Amino acid sequence: MSKTLDFKIFCFEAYKAHHKMKGRDAMDLFKKYNVFEYLASCYDVLHTTGREYIIEDIDKYINARKKTA
Repeated sequence: MSKTLDFKIFCFEAYKAHHKMKGRDAMDLFKKYNVFEYLASCYDVLHTTGREYIIEDIDKYINARKKTA
């Protein structure tokens, strides 16, 4: 497995657990707002941060995308 794939899985599972979401609901959200692509594009910076920061960053990213949709 690649480093970015491991990271995307970690982020997905952390986000899902933090928000107490079902897997399908979290996956739908990540796909709708292209979160996996965002995580891959920001891997160099985000993988050095902590779990809470990553979850907060994903929330900010999704909220910003919701406003432009």
